[in-house]
This record gives sequence, structure tokens and C-alpha cells, in this order.
Amino acid sequence: MSPTTSETAQGGRRLVIVESPAKAKTIKGYLGPGYVVEASVGHIRDLPNGAAEVPDKYTGEVRRLGVDVDHDFQPVYVVNADKKSQVKKLKELLAESDELFLATDEDREGEAIAWHLQEVLKPKVPVRRMVFHEITKDAIREAVANPRELNKRLVDAQETRRILDRLYGYEVSPVLWKKVMRGLSAGRVQSVATRLVVERERDRIAFRSAEYWDLTGTFATGRAGDASDPGTFGARLSAVDGRRVAQGRDFTSLGQLKNGQREASIEGGGGRREGGANVLHLDEADARALAAALAETAFTVRSVESKPYRRSPYAPFRTTTLQQEASRKLGFGAKATMQVAQKLYENGYITYMRTDSTILSDTAVAAARAQVTQLYGADYLPDKPRSYAGKVKNAQEAHEAIRPSGDRFRTPAETGLTGDQFRLYELIWKRTVASQMKDAVGNSVTVKIGGRASDGRDAEFSASGKTITFHGFMKAYVEGADDPNAELDDRERRLPQVAEGDGLAAEEITVDGHATKPPARYTEASLVKELEEREIGRPSTYATILGTILDRGYVFKKGTALVPSFLSFAVVNLLEKHFGRLVDYDFTAKMEDDLDRIARGEAQAVPWLKRFYFGEGVNGGDVVEGAAAEAGNGDGDHLGGLKELVTDLGAIDAREISSFPVGDGIMLRVGRYGPYVERPSQTEGETGHRADVPDDLPPDELTVAYAEELLAKPSGDFELGTDPETGRPIVAKDGRYGPYVTEVLPDDTPKTGKNAVKPRTASLFKSMSLDTVTLADALKLMSLPRVVGTDPEGTEITAQNGRYGPYLKKGTDSRSLESEEQLFTITVDEALAIYAQPKQRGRAAAKPPLKELGTDPVSEKPVVVKDGRFGPYVTDGETNATLRRDDDVETITPERGYELLAEKRAKGPAKKTAKKAAKKTTAKKTAAKKTTAKKTAAKKTAATKTAATKTAAKKTAAKKTAAKKTTAATKTAAKAE
Repeated sequence: MSPTTSETAQGGRRLVIVESPAKAKTIKGYLGPGYVVEASVGHIRDLPNGAAEVPDKYTGEVRRLGVDVDHDFQPVYVVNADKKSQVKKLKELLAESDELFLATDEDREGEAIAWHLQEVLKPKVPVRRMVFHEITKDAIREAVANPRELNKRLVDAQETRRILDRLYGYEVSPVLWKKVMRGLSAGRVQSVATRLVVERERDRIAFRSAEYWDLTGTFATGRAGDASDPGTFGARLSAVDGRRVAQGRDFTSLGQLKNGQREASIEGGGGRREGGANVLHLDEADARALAAALAETAFTVRSVESKPYRRSPYAPFRTTTLQQEASRKLGFGAKATMQVAQKLYENGYITYMRTDSTILSDTAVAAARAQVTQLYGADYLPDKPRSYAGKVKNAQEAHEAIRPSGDRFRTPAETGLTGDQFRLYELIWKRTVASQMKDAVGNSVTVKIGGRASDGRDAEFSASGKTITFHGFMKAYVEGADDPNAELDDRERRLPQVAEGDGLAAEEITVDGHATKPPARYTEASLVKELEEREIGRPSTYATILGTILDRGYVFKKGTALVPSFLSFAVVNLLEKHFGRLVDYDFTAKMEDDLDRIARGEAQAVPWLKRFYFGEGVNGGDVVEGAAAEAGNGDGDHLGGLKELVTDLGAIDAREISSFPVGDGIMLRVGRYGPYVERPSQTEGETGHRADVPDDLPPDELTVAYAEELLAKPSGDFELGTDPETGRPIVAKDGRYGPYVTEVLPDDTPKTGKNAVKPRTASLFKSMSLDTVTLADALKLMSLPRVVGTDPEGTEITAQNGRYGPYLKKGTDSRSLESEEQLFTITVDEALAIYAQPKQRGRAAAKPPLKELGTDPVSEKPVVVKDGRFGPYVTDGETNATLRRDDDVETITPERGYELLAEKRAKGPAKKTAKKAAKKTTAKKTAAKKTTAKKTAAKKTAATKTAATKTAAKKTAAKKTAAKKTTAATKTAAKAE
């Protein structure tokens, strides 16, 4: 029974804690008086982020890991620094409450948050666990009326995962720092996901294309034809003299015909057979000769094969299928999808969006069936409700599938939603309704057409068609495809109504050349699908994993494709060779099984963690020396535990794991400052010829020819000549931040200490390049800043080139110049004219946006791409995020723009250190005025502005008054105005 207001009053005040403020706001409206709903704002407590957060009583490895591995892997939990004020608030609210409801999400993470809240708040009042999977009035009241106890098994399962991930990350990541590059990270699932992307790129690099040819014929029935019975249709050559014509599927990734398939000669007769396979590989000359020989051929229908076609609806969405479809149909990344879905859930539009289940409740089935009848008619409603079996191993079936909330589904038009929230809700609504509709039925037809060429060879063409006689669920929804060239389920291909023996005329026979393509790179949708099919990680974490590998620079986007960086090749190479089992797909999936067994109470966490960390050789808590090397593959991988693996790093050659052959003796190396190619020196011990490789170059595009091109480009130091005034050499260099010129100081010049001398250095103008810069240009650049002159008061005006472009400086007043050339040409009069203009804050006029992307799912404001002083950026009017190196204004998608804004928001606002002086001055003056105004009666002579600003004693008093009585002063000022 739902609680009423009177019952609530009798029960006293109840505190309900949820995760997010948005969720709290929605639920508060359903509970009414007597309930206080507050957010924890996510986790309030977690493992420490560093040794500085660990309490002083812990020392040694415990401080480093945040886990006491020697005492049953006890975690050290600390209240997050940014949550201390919220915890204080929750404690204050709890002190005034008679009952506590922990209403966090009904999954492992939500259960853990609830447990941490109970541990930290230490309530002395009754505690209830309130769970629901949709935020509707009935669901919330039902949850209040039927609470349950905290599920400690779920808490233990989450804690075990958290400890495991901490040990993995904190032990393996430092190995990457030492052997590859600082700042890198390793993770139980992120490293495996990165390996998948790298392996796909390796396949693309090894791939060799094969060329093959075939024929396409356009055949006519001789009838006029119409939409239901076309008069012409196309068919592709399928066989010559009984031998199947080779297609792309017949070739290996190395461009060879697959085993058991040998090329058969086009020359009449014969052909070679092997293993019973007989495939004809046509080249261009063969195909053209055959087309010419078929020019006058009379064709007939040899066979017509018709089969019934039936397609059943797709299951309702679970987390991963929603991410995949949102990527295919809406262009959303996994992270953007979950952000939009979170808002829909918190505002009561859909059920909980982190679920492995495809089950619909009886209420939801009834609502979906009612809408089928209402919108499409009874003919589209099956006799019995449809149910869908779960496909995810170890699924958390406590939740429903993702569906519209409530016992009556709102149509998209009824929701009042806009932008991305509308689009995602519509997708979920359509899929849910379609899941309770009838099958689509029709017929599939295959027609074979044959004829004899003028040279006596027999040619057979084949055409396939599909007609849908009843669309069923397809009226509501058709699933997308990862392959942009794939045909969707509702696409019809109608063929003429022909019968065996009918004569056909060939209107045209064309020769078509094809080339096999390398395996497609993963997209976010296809990588999510691959991870789920391999049972790696939890579906609810995939969006976070994808965000991590993108943010860490292991992967970047080219359109929607995920491209591994050269850095990721080095990281994966190290992990495969020295931590092989940790990135083994089957081992990672087995680890997931073990964690789920622990969650079900079928296994214990501590013995499992001991085995993982200390190894198979654990004997009463002691590690048997050498167990890792004896049980592993020669270098300690892996039955000896993680601890031993990360301790013995002697076998890891940092240069070797970061080096990859390109060809012709050229090596690609991943250095601490990025990738570069190197041609070894002929002289032993001497550094070879090197050239930087662009960070955003897809690895499969680094060919020998391109490497040669990079090596041929000017690099290193270019001596331009000698400065006639100093006699020092002037050189041009290509640095990390662009090309520049500098002088070479004598060897005995002090480089450190108070007498240190720094060489004059200047960046090249944008219009200059290393190839064309001259000594005169260099000397001119290094002469900056240039004194332009002085103003009437005698203040010097200089022209300078800064990181934001050319500008004038007069004291503390800076003004931008329009071009770099003005640095050397601007006169005093021109400079004074610029200073005579009012100083503009920002740009003179706002430039129109370069591109409009849509509505941000978080701020719900329009997002556009603009051109800024640092380059193009995305903005929703509140948050700005600069486009990354692999982003392009022309190709950037809305979801990519939302991702950039989300990342920027997650970092929080930048700390402001500038403009303090100006603010302080204003504050002092204001305070002085306000204090003087207050004391007018007592000090009439001090009431004037002059007295207030010139009398030191009065100014000091004003400052103190302002500091203590800011609120009062503000009110006084408001009244005075």
C-alpha cells in the first residue's frame, strides 16, 4: 500500500538518499511532505587516489595501493575531498530524521554506494533499502512501501572488482611509465579493448588486396512492366562452364585464393581442381573477352527458386544494444548515449538504463500491446505476448529491459522532449512497441539465367529478390547495420514474374572490377558488440572503457572508426609479451565468470584475490620463489601472481617493445615525445637518420614510401649563417611547438646559475617555413620585441609576437595587431591611433558558427562549432571545448561534440589567478564608499569621495568593515542605488 500524507506524518520525518540531484528533484515531487530527498552526488567514499589521502596509520605498500594485500586485501576507504561538505549536509539531515531510505540504483554500484552511505553516516534510526527501476509516481510509492535489506553479497562483489582493478592498474601502470612513457595507464578491461583495436589494425597492415572481375547483365522480359512486375532486372555472372566465378569471400587477407581453391584458366575447357573446389578467377582481359562473346547471346531462365521469408521482431533494448543502435542510427558515441539515457531515466521517461535483461514486465507488455492495437490495428498484434530469453551470460536479471516508463507508454510527441532526448526516447519507444508485434513475412526468390557465348562457353547469371507481403513489426522499427553497405531488413528487391524456360534479352552486359578490402576498423558500436560477444567486462562499463582509451590517447577517431595510435602498439606489445595472460581474451572472460561466482556466493573473494596477486605458488600466504617462471611461458607469465610479474622487469627491453619494422631497414619507434621513423646509421654506435611521424597518422598508412618521404624532409638544425654583430651561428630548428630560429652560444657560456645566458630565440611567422627562412629573416625575428616609440606621456610602446599572435604593449595595456608583418612596419602614429580606440573585450564582432551540431544532452542548449583564437572549438554557450587533433570541422559529428563538452565539464572550471589586482582595487573603493555612507552623520567632512580615498586611517577602517559586513554593505549599496 502506498504511503499517505497522514501515515508519513505519524511516521515522522524520512530522509531519502539517491545518487543525483536530478533524480532527487523528480522523486521529491512524488513523495510529498514528510520526506526529505537529498543526493549523495555519486560515491561519497572510495579507495584513495594517492598516498597523500591515506591516513597516517598506514605505511608501506598500503599507502601506495590503498589496499592491505597482507591482511586479506582489506581496502582503505577515504571520503572524497569534494564530497566532505555533502557528507556533512547528509549527517545534519539524518540527525533530524526518524528513518533513512537508501534509494540508490539497484545494481552492484548502487548497492555499494548505499553501503558506503550507511558506513559513513552511521545512522541510529531504522535503515531501509528502497529499490525501483523506473521513476514514476506508482513505482516510487511502491518502493517506499516495500523496502528490502541491503544486499551484502552485491556489495562484496563490487568491492572485489574494485580491489582487483586497483591492483591491476596500480601495479601494471608503473611498468608502462618505466618502459614506454609517463602518464600511461593499464586496466583489466581497457587494456584488452585496446588490444582488440590494435589487432584489427595489424590485420589491416598485413592485408594485401586482390583484384577480381565479373560481369553484370541487364535483362529484359519483353513486357512493359510496372512496380509489382518490373520489365527489366539486373543479374551478376555466377558461373562459367560450371565453374563458380570468384568473389571477394574466396580470397585470403594476403590476396591469395583460399585453400582448396586454385585458379581455373579462362581458356576453354579444363581448369584445375583441388580438394573438390573449382573457382574461376577472372582478370580484366578475361572479363572483357567474355562480355564481347556474350553480346549476341540469347538467354533463358534456367530455374526459379522461391522460399518463404519470415523475420521476427528484435528484443527490447539492453544497455549494449541501445549503445549500438544509437551509434548506427543517431551517430551517438557510447558515452553520449548513456548521458542522454541517464537524463531520460532521472526525469521519469524510461526505465533504468544499465541492464543486461531483455525481459518486459507484465505491465510493460500490456502497455506495448495496447499501443500496437491503437497505432497499427489488431492485425499487427500476435495472439500471445512475446517473451525474450536473455543472451548475456551472468546477466543481472533484477532489472527490466530499457523501455518507456509507466503502465501507459507516452508516444514521442506526447513527451514534450526535444533534441537528442527526443531522438533517443523515440528509438527506445519504437523498439519496445515493435517487440510485441507480429513477424514480417514474404518471399525470397532466386532466378538463374543462362546462355552460350559465341566462343562456345556457357555463362550463368544469378539474381535474388525479396518481397514482403506483411510488414508486421517493420511498420514500427527496423534495426540498423554496422556495415554501411549492408541491406536493411525492410528493403525489398522485386524481380519480374518469370518461369523456367522463359526467354530473356540482354540489354547490356558490363564489366566490373573489384578489389578485396581490409577488415573494417571497429566503431564504438562494433567494439561494444565484440566485447559483449567475448564476454569481456560488464556491459554497464563499456561506455566508460571507450571513454578511457580515447582520453588516454590509445585510440583516436577517424570519422566513426576507432584508430589505434602508435603509442597503443607499444603498450599492447609490452603487455602481450610480458603480461600475456592479463590481456588474453579467454582469461579475461574467465576472470569475469569468477567475479560473478563470487557475487552469487559460489566462491570467496579473498582466496581468489590471493591467487591472482600472489600466484599459484601461494603456500600459507608465502610465495614460493620461482613459481611464476616455472609455471609461465619463460618470462614469468602468469600462474605466478601479478606481484612477481611486476617486480622482475629485467626481461623487458624498452627499445625493443617500442620498435616496429616498416620495411627496407626503416624502423618505427615510439619515443617519450611521440612516434618517429629511423633509418639505422651505417656507422656502428651512431644515431640513425630520424624523422617525426604525425601523431594522427593511422598506422596502416605508414608505408615504406611515406617513411622515405618523412625522412627526406628537412629535419634537425639548419645553419643559416653568422650574426654579423655577435659572430654567433644562427640556426633554424623544428621544435615540439613548431619551427623556430635561435643563436648558438659558445661552449663556455654559463647555462645555469645567476650568470646563465639564454640564447635569443624566435618562432617563425605562419607565412614562413624551414625550407625558405633566411638569415635576414632570422635576425629580424630575433630583434623582437621592437620599440615603436613613446606616447605623449613618455610611455614606451613595443611590438611583440606572443603565443596568441602579434600585439602592441604600452605599460600593462596590450592591443592585438592584425598581421605579423605589422610588427616591423607599424609606426608610432598608427600605434597611438589603435590605443585611441576603446579597448575591445574579446573579438570585435562575433563570427558566425562554422557548424551547428544540435542540442547538448546535458545542458539542453544548442551546440555549435566556432573559430577561436586557439582554433575551432565546440560550445553550448556555457562550456567551451577545443577540437582535438583528429577532429575536423567538416566531419565532426554531434555526438563527438557532446563528448568533448562532457569531458571539459568533468575536468571542472579552470582556476583563475588573473585579474586579482583589479578586483581588489574595486572592492576597496566600494568598501570605502559604503563605510563612508554609513558614517555620514558622525563624519560629514569625510563623506566626500576624495576624503575616503586619500585618508589612510579611514581606508583601513573601510577595508575591515567591508570584510566583516559584506552582506550589510551590499544591502546598503542596493538601497543607495
